[in-house]
Amino acid sequence: MKTTIDTPRAKSPWIYGPALDLTVGCGAWSAPLLLLGALQSSSHAQGWAAAFYLLAVVFNYPHFMATIYRAYHTRSDFSKYRLFTIHLTLLLVLTAVLAHASFRFLPWVFTLYICWSPWHYSGQNFGLLMMFARRSGLQISAGERRMLYWAFVASYLMLLISFHTGPSNDPLILSLGLSARWSVAGRVMAAAVFLILGASAFFRLAARSGSRALAAPLTLYFTQALWFVLPTLLVLGYHLSIPQTRYSSGLLAVLHSTQYLWITSYYARREARAAGNPAWRMWSYFVTLLAGGIALFIPGPWLVSLLLHYDFSASFLIFTALVNIHHFILDGAIWKLRDTRVAALLIDGGEKTAATAPETVPQAHSSAQSSTGAWEWLTGSTPLARGLRVALVAVFLLWCGVDQIRYFLSADESNLAHLRRAAILDPYDATLQLRLAGAEATAGETTRSLAALDRAVAANPGNPGPQHARARALLENKRYPEAEAHYRQMLARFPRDPDALVSFGLLSSQRGHVDEAIDNWQKALAVDPQQASAHLYLAQAFEQRGQPAVAARHYQEYLKLSSVNGPAAPANARPIISVGIALADALARAGQTSQALQAYQSAIVLAERNHDPHLSSLALAHSADLLERSGDVTAAAISYQRGLALDARVGDPATEAADWFNYGQFLRQERQRARLIYACFVHAEDLLASTPGKELETVKELRRQAESQLGPQAAAIRKNLSAILTEAAALKVNPPKP
Repeated sequence: MKTTIDTPRAKSPWIYGPALDLTVGCGAWSAPLLLLGALQSSSHAQGWAAAFYLLAVVFNYPHFMATIYRAYHTRSDFSKYRLFTIHLTLLLVLTAVLAHASFRFLPWVFTLYICWSPWHYSGQNFGLLMMFARRSGLQISAGERRMLYWAFVASYLMLLISFHTGPSNDPLILSLGLSARWSVAGRVMAAAVFLILGASAFFRLAARSGSRALAAPLTLYFTQALWFVLPTLLVLGYHLSIPQTRYSSGLLAVLHSTQYLWITSYYARREARAAGNPAWRMWSYFVTLLAGGIALFIPGPWLVSLLLHYDFSASFLIFTALVNIHHFILDGAIWKLRDTRVAALLIDGGEKTAATAPETVPQAHSSAQSSTGAWEWLTGSTPLARGLRVALVAVFLLWCGVDQIRYFLSADESNLAHLRRAAILDPYDATLQLRLAGAEATAGETTRSLAALDRAVAANPGNPGPQHARARALLENKRYPEAEAHYRQMLARFPRDPDALVSFGLLSSQRGHVDEAIDNWQKALAVDPQQASAHLYLAQAFEQRGQPAVAARHYQEYLKLSSVNGPAAPANARPIISVGIALADALARAGQTSQALQAYQSAIVLAERNHDPHLSSLALAHSADLLERSGDVTAAAISYQRGLALDARVGDPATEAADWFNYGQFLRQERQRARLIYACFVHAEDLLASTPGKELETVKELRRQAESQLGPQAAAIRKNLSAILTEAAALKVNPPKP
């Protein structure tokens, strides 16, 4: 709703009364309801999902039908808005056909719907603010109106920027991938614009108006802040993650819908009275909207799914997105306060003005005449029309009941019996079949689980999600030939799917097809250079091929991508540290000693920062070996000794034994005292005593050699082993004199 015209003050600024208008119409109940939803949704997720679906039927669906009712229920309105009632509708029907024919169109349509929803909510809040201002007799200047308008635009932009920050976590929602740095700056600037412009406008209005006149407009401004500004600030301040769909299918959508029904019911009642129709009844109006809303959303996906064997969930999303888009466009056309008839019914004090308000009605086409004629007959008073209306309402309500039951059964992912019953009602639902497959697998029904995955793939072959799920299940059940065949078929359909390329490459590598694996990983990086795992697998493959320099480049790319989101958390740091050590090893084998030592040091620092003595000790041992080979024996000794000190804290006998053994060999290579060398080998042998094997035999052999050189001194060293080990661990090793 938009306005640039001032009108005389109405008899009362309220629609139904201050309590209902402020609570529902102006959204004053948003704060407690949103808080309740936030507190309860996480602990009662399934219950809230079912509740929201029921609320959608009762409030969301009827509010869409309210727009249809407004635009289609009279011949004059149907003809006046025929660009939207006929041409736009046909265009969206064509879009629905294309989206069903090719799954690739669905993310574009769904993203448009998701991004448009908050703009639609903002437009409604702004329009109601201006309506209340005019009903209260507020003289809003053009400058003040612009300030309020751009304040509302800024609040929407805050949310839109949030939606498009970084990559999307939802395959159906596309993202511009804005960097976090620019995104934060943009959202902060938008918040400042919202607060400054809004405060400036209301301070000016307050200076010349009473609190009663400002009550509704100010409440709507705070509602806008609560819906869009506060969530964005919470995301920035507390690093919360709010799914984009929360703004189109959650509690906010219910609040918007009740607000819409509140104002459209008032308009419909006044319009009926202005037209001389005293028989208009609220309950009849609501039943019409309820049945019509159900007709808009529920029969379509059911018919498409059952008749065409198409994925019910995808079809439902297509219908939902396109019905919403149709609603957004049509709503913007029919609710304009500069339209004298709309202004007369929503702002002026009596129906006479509305009844006599001039309208420019274009000549209706024959299609419009026949459509509106059919509508007028259906809404007429003949017995046949009444009977048909009752029958349609009964059918739609019954259909809605079945849909609600199916939704409840399919939402309980842990209840296998419920999921099986839901699949009986409509087996052509990829999302349901994926849930059923998971429940069957948990119950140990592998064959049934794979069959459910087959049905999920068949219901929507164009959706890569079920394809990935089936491939993972085949791998988990070690059905490698079937998994390989599945990946080949999948890549024939999705040749640029980076996840499929990476996974198929890993499978090929495990089955000994290394060249094919490398080719798939390189293709994955050509499609998506951000595929960190592809770099890691390529690095390991090139190391096995004896190409350490190439491997090192891929290790470096993996580490670079892993650090994009900041320092690794302790839970995620361990694999990064391990790759850091592998990078250093590759650089060392490639002859890049200085770079290798820097890489070892980086791994040591990260391991110490994350309190991981095991990996820190490993990096120190590898670093010591490289330092020894490069001739820096003093630094090598220090690295060995630091690693030995950490080994004592780790409590891993095998690792500690290996480090003492290597340190003993280092001391022997540097011609240190024989008793220290012998003590290292004895201690390594003691640590490996409970794990016989090749390692123990190797240690024993070197210990015997050292013992034969010492002769009778060996027994004395064994008696004083602890003190000698302490001496060895603190030994300063100097390079040999020339």
